[in-house]
Amino acid sequence: MTGQYRILAVDDSPPTLEVIRRNLSSEGYTVLTASCAEEAIKVLDAERVDLVITDLKMPGPSGLELIRYVRENHPDTEIMMVTGYATVEGAVEAVKTGANEYIAKPFTEKELLSAVARVLEMLSARRRARSPQVAGEEAPTGFIGHSTVMKSVYQAIGKAARTSAAVLITGESGTGKELVARAVHYGGPRAAASFVAVNCGGIPESLLESELFGHVRGAFTGATETRAGFFQTADGGTIFLDEVSETSLAMQVKLLRVLEEKEVRMLGSTRSQHVNVRVVAATNKDLSSQVAKGQFRDDLYYRLNVIAIDLPPLRDRGDDILVLINHFLRKFADEAERMAPRFSDDALRVIRSYHWPGNVRELQNVIHRMVVMIDHELIDVPDLPSLMRCAVPREAGFRRTLAEVETEYVRNVLASVKGNKTRAAEILGIDRKTLREKINRSRMAEDMSS
Repeated sequence: MTGQYRILAVDDSPPTLEVIRRNLSSEGYTVLTASCAEEAIKVLDAERVDLVITDLKMPGPSGLELIRYVRENHPDTEIMMVTGYATVEGAVEAVKTGANEYIAKPFTEKELLSAVARVLEMLSARRRARSPQVAGEEAPTGFIGHSTVMKSVYQAIGKAARTSAAVLITGESGTGKELVARAVHYGGPRAAASFVAVNCGGIPESLLESELFGHVRGAFTGATETRAGFFQTADGGTIFLDEVSETSLAMQVKLLRVLEEKEVRMLGSTRSQHVNVRVVAATNKDLSSQVAKGQFRDDLYYRLNVIAIDLPPLRDRGDDILVLINHFLRKFADEAERMAPRFSDDALRVIRSYHWPGNVRELQNVIHRMVVMIDHELIDVPDLPSLMRCAVPREAGFRRTLAEVETEYVRNVLASVKGNKTRAAEILGIDRKTLREKINRSRMAEDMSS
């Protein structure tokens, strides 16, 4: 859908403008042109522009001044710098000023189109993330996101809510398994009854039976009164057994009896009690693998796994991560009574490429910490946790020399720390003298190629 994007190319060289216009128009983009910054500003104030591609050095106001104008007056417009004077300092200055991409002349058609596609993809993702209508589409209460994988989860929740069958929720830690369990309960006919959540892994094995099924007075030392368990409390409603994989084989036998007979026996009692409880279990482990190893009973597994809901990890949810970021930024900024900060495009690229082992819970904690600890309005790569900055993948193919790859990486590191050579040297694992030598070699190579 390239035709929906309007691109403004700004360069004092008519041949360069014609090359950019011809290449982008052939891909379906709407291309406007301007020969200087003043002309570009008039176009920006009169037309909707999604992306500005500007030269660095032009008569009158420079490309950097144009970037500053766009950032201050058209925050929803992306910027790409194209110049024949490619230096590390130039790249750093362009990024600091607000450019989203930086490519050097002479460039190939493929390089131009790839850079434009990257910038517009990020713009599209941010716009989708800001759209409340899309962000909440088809999502049950409490859920945020509209990715294809999550829509499948929403459909499964809706089907499960209409029945009283057992549900097994699987997924990595932090993906929202309890949220799914609550959605199943409150979306069905048992919504008016109790929802009781039990962390099976957080209760000592010696106490788990008493907590689940209750006990009578005198059942054990310290049992001074009869007390109902979680199953009796959840009668008529739903019990959520989180981390069910952490229960012992002996406890699994007792849970199986509850599912089969719909009865519980209080610790120390000789009589069973009927309970009408819907069981929803969850685990972050592969129960089928545990069954094969003899660590989980196969009959209980089949009883629990009537309806299976598998939650995808955050890294597989695409643009949902941007929707979640915006949600958490507003939430924690409101709590802190401050304006919500925003992320630079470079920071968003790092966030999207991070593995997120803690999933949504980890993302929420990271955003909360940054809202509380960072005072400035723009969160950039150096503000992110160090683990997230370790690797910023870049799809550049395998046709470049090692020196070219090294030069690009040095530029990216310098840009990420806003030109701080001491910090860049620390990240690169070299001293400042070696960094200066690499920068000088980069300049010499560019001078020889120009």
